[in-house]
Amino acid sequence: MARLLGNTLPDDKRIEYALTLLYGIGWTNSGKILKQVGIDLHKRVKDLSEDDLKKITAVIEKDYKVEGNLKEQINEDIKRLREIGSYRGVRHAKGLPVRGQRTRSNARTKRGKRKTVGALRKEVWAKLEQNKTQTEIAEAKKK
Repeated sequence: MARLLGNTLPDDKRIEYALTLLYGIGWTNSGKILKQVGIDLHKRVKDLSEDDLKKITAVIEKDYKVEGNLKEQINEDIKRLREIGSYRGVRHAKGLPVRGQRTRSNARTKRGKRKTVGALRKEVWAKLEQNKTQTEIAEAKKK
C-alpha cells in the first residue's frame, strides 16, 4: 500500500488514476505531474519505487494545493464573500445556487427534497387533525 500526502493509494490501479483520488487533483493535473516527474502514465501503483513516490510528493507539495489546504482556502473564500455581503455570499448563506442557475424548476441538489406547499381541502385537513389527536391520546396512555 502506497501512502501519499496522508491518503492510501490502491495498489492495483494505474498511477494516473490513483492521483485523482487526492482532493484537488484531476486527470489533467495528474498527467502533468507524472510528465514532470518522468513516470509512465500506465504504471501501476504497486510497481512504483519509494523514490518515485517521493518525487511525486515533492512536486505536489511545491506546485499544488491539495486536501486540507485547498478545502481551507475554499472555506475562507466563501466566508469572505459572506462578510462583504456580495451577491454570491448571500446565495451561499441561503443555500441557493451561486452561479446563476434557475431555481424555479430545478436546483434540487442545493435546495433539498421537494416540500409541497398549498391549501388543503377541509376533509383532508379534518383527517389530519383527527390522526394527530389519536396519536396524542395513545402517547398519553403509554405514560
